[in-house]
Amino acid sequence: MDKKAMFSKDFILVVIGQIISIFGNQMLRYALPLYLLNQTGSAVLFGTVLACSFIPMLLLYPVGGIIADRVNKRNIMVVLDFSTAILIFLFFVLSGKMDIVPLIAITMIILYGIQGAYQPAVQASVPVLVETEYIMQGNSVVNLITSLGSMIGPVIGGILFSVVGLTPVLFVSTGCFFASAVMEIFIHIPFEKRKLAGNIFSTGFNDLKESFVFMLKERPVLWKVSILFASINLFLTPLTLIGLPVLITQHLGFTPDTANRLYGYAQGVIAAGAVLGGLAAGVLSKKLKSTASPFILIGCALSMLIGGIALQTLSGPMEIYIVLVIGSGLLVALSTVFQIQVMTYVQILTPTHLTGKVISCVICLCMSTNPLGQFMYGIVFEMIGNSAWLPFYAASFLMIGIGVFSHHVFYGIDHLMEQ
Repeated sequence: MDKKAMFSKDFILVVIGQIISIFGNQMLRYALPLYLLNQTGSAVLFGTVLACSFIPMLLLYPVGGIIADRVNKRNIMVVLDFSTAILIFLFFVLSGKMDIVPLIAITMIILYGIQGAYQPAVQASVPVLVETEYIMQGNSVVNLITSLGSMIGPVIGGILFSVVGLTPVLFVSTGCFFASAVMEIFIHIPFEKRKLAGNIFSTGFNDLKESFVFMLKERPVLWKVSILFASINLFLTPLTLIGLPVLITQHLGFTPDTANRLYGYAQGVIAAGAVLGGLAAGVLSKKLKSTASPFILIGCALSMLIGGIALQTLSGPMEIYIVLVIGSGLLVALSTVFQIQVMTYVQILTPTHLTGKVISCVICLCMSTNPLGQFMYGIVFEMIGNSAWLPFYAASFLMIGIGVFSHHVFYGIDHLMEQ
């Protein structure tokens, strides 16, 4: 298979569907929590809602993986994008008729849950549409293009939200999900139906058990690298998800409208970091060895350390904002490279009939610490007062230590992949 074949019509349609869907999704992930924070002013409530939103996503990742191995992946994408469009329309209808706090919480929970069932289908389609030698490039393309949606979504959402409010964000995002679903109808993903071994529940349990047995006994390196990525999602990523909006809107002294716009720009820069990370992983795919992974983890830690230094030493709010945003962008760039490495290990080291399930289990492990970190930092930033630099220092030094001691995990991965 030549390089051109990697960019077949079906692969391109999957990628375009992702960028449209992610664009709408990121607008909502930006606007709904920020609207809640503006309405209540509570960092604890903000962090708690985000943390609770992640729980159904984690629970549905394994279910999504099982479904992705047994149902046509195209159909999964179509149904879930249509479902998301209906969800946001219902939010709009109910927004003036019930308390906004539970309404946003329920909507975010369902939105993240749909994403949990959706993403395994996308990730499992890559090794089906792309030859093994191009899988890292394929992952990089998917990550890069969807990151563009993540970059543009918050910026446009920030402008719409600060100028005309929440309603236009709801309409634009609903249109995105509907358009993505219609386009995905025309995708052809090779699919071979497998017979159920017993009823649907026993089949699902056996599939899940088979995946964990494979990870724990046959390929233990997969759960080890998953735990390392989970440490990023516990100590570092929540600093950008919780700390950044709280600092911008409540600690740095900006007016509410300015703070909302600046947070939208920050989200755009963060997504640009994901684009940069996707580009770097694609360009360096042949040269990027597993032995570089510990240094990537340490780089993630250092990118947050500069934010703590800025908070402690600088006095100008705009100067602090710029350093925080640059550090967050670097964190996302480096963690994106690491994520693409991890997904490539999983896709190459896993048999085809287990790919969807194992990917979902790995993602579940990687993301399981995210809600814990969000809840933790919600409490921390509610109580920290003028010492906002302290969690940046603590998280960075912990992650540096993890990076230093992680080198033995990556030893031998390149040899396994060559085999």
